[in-house]
Amino acid sequence: MYTSVSRALEPRDFHDRIYAGQVLRLDALQPMHNLVDFTRTFLEEAFAPFAPIEIHRHLSHQQQTESFAQRQRDFARSPEARRLWRAVFEAAGLDADGLARDSLYLRFQPHQDPGSVVPRARTTATIAFHRDTWGSNLYAQTNWWAPIYEIEAGRTFAIYPSLWDRPVANTSAGFDLAALLERSKAGGRNAVNADEAIPHLTEQLEVADATPVVIAPGEIIAFSSAHAHAGVPNATGLTRISLETRTLWIDDVREGRGAPNVDGHAPWMSPGMFRRVSDEVALNEILGMARVVPFAGPFPPARQTTIDAMADC
Repeated sequence: MYTSVSRALEPRDFHDRIYAGQVLRLDALQPMHNLVDFTRTFLEEAFAPFAPIEIHRHLSHQQQTESFAQRQRDFARSPEARRLWRAVFEAAGLDADGLARDSLYLRFQPHQDPGSVVPRARTTATIAFHRDTWGSNLYAQTNWWAPIYEIEAGRTFAIYPSLWDRPVANTSAGFDLAALLERSKAGGRNAVNADEAIPHLTEQLEVADATPVVIAPGEIIAFSSAHAHAGVPNATGLTRISLETRTLWIDDVREGRGAPNVDGHAPWMSPGMFRRVSDEVALNEILGMARVVPFAGPFPPARQTTIDAMADC
């Protein structure tokens, strides 16, 4: 499933590969190792005297929900985390002036006994099957994901390569991002639960090639947000802790480049969720538009030709 990359790529080459459906495995970025080391220290100090991957054994579900939310906020606001993520992007060949990024997300997926029922919470939930583009409508969007501690096939997420160009039934047409953001702004992140945060699949799927992502700490994968993916239920006895974010190459957003849209129908797109890596200026301000804007269709016809050509690379 992976295309291994051990050197920096030119931004055009990098993004054309992403838009064609490649899953890039970057395995030789020293800044990524530095980011893992920083995050481990951050977690081990926060959860001392307990091991971070065993923290679910020592906290109730409610305590986990609150503690993980605080760790996520602290990490996302950390100047050092931002500096190290920027170094990762630059080591991959992407200039900070040309790149916009989403929040820097620290994700926790605690062990859960099979068959047990616990309340769904954004900080502990196993993320359901989706394409990120169902919600954002930004087809130049790239996902980045990396583990902090060792993982295995039962403690990770899975990508569905065969669904890259196969449409599936989903709830994106009724996904009201503008209303969701207003509710989150008024009531905080907890005002939106895990099930509401993304559109959902509405058909039964039989897919033989669901591929769990198993990479080593210090490695990172980059893949199109149009790839279908889902969290793997974790019953391994350990908490999975990982890093993720999403990026956009700003010129590609301007020019309408991106992955093909096979089944996204949401009425909004969300450039305001991204900020330029070099100076934190909001992408919607750079593009001269609102934070959330109506979206009438996949792409204007003149731009679709360019996208189709890239998908054949």
